[in-house]
Amino acid sequence: MKELGIGELWYWFLLMAVACYFIGCFNFAVVIAKIKHKDVHKIGSGNPGTMNMSREFGLKIGFINFLLDACKGGVPAVISYFIFRGFVFAGTEIVISDFTRYFCGVCVIIGHIYPVTMRFKGGKGIASTLGLFWMSISCENPWFILLGFLGLLGVLTYIALTEWGSMGSLLGVTGFSLWQGIIFFLRYLDMLASGWVIACFMMLLALNFLTWFAHRKNLVRLFAGEEHRTSVKKLSKGKRGMKNM
Repeated sequence: MKELGIGELWYWFLLMAVACYFIGCFNFAVVIAKIKHKDVHKIGSGNPGTMNMSREFGLKIGFINFLLDACKGGVPAVISYFIFRGFVFAGTEIVISDFTRYFCGVCVIIGHIYPVTMRFKGGKGIASTLGLFWMSISCENPWFILLGFLGLLGVLTYIALTEWGSMGSLLGVTGFSLWQGIIFFLRYLDMLASGWVIACFMMLLALNFLTWFAHRKNLVRLFAGEEHRTSVKKLSKGKRGMKNM
């Protein structure tokens, strides 16, 4: 492993932050809706996200939107993994790509939720965050691709059984972050006091904060017993009338 100091990395971090933020600002729901001669902000809940697209255009279009958003969250992180996986922070044994994967992810999610291109009113970041975790964790071990898929299937099953779309999605994000957190904990057990290890955990915490905060209104309605159900059956038919995640 080669060592890199902060003096050699700061411009990389700046480049990643700017590039990933603007990648996050690109919203596929807006593009797909325009192709169908619609304004995503004026249909359904007005939220440019997977659930609104599914409700308005059917589950197939919603799934396509989910995949595109998932790739938006995951691909920049995977690219950073392959760039920095052979390097460690100077004076440590901490792999730089462990930090950069989620640094890129946080910047993408910030861009998705608060895009300057849409007056800082974007989506809620679930698909991009789940894609980020699945692809980032899969870098650890090829078998994790299958386990990550089963995790996503578990989220969908929870939503289908309970019809709590927002809660199922948020639990999925938290579950994936705990999985990655355990990997980091075991890997750096003897270096938990290192600032870079703490920074890795802070990136995971930031992803949870961003997505949970974006769903704060849904959570208030949920605890008040007023949250609308998310019926997968209705979504498959493109039915309207349900609130977005």
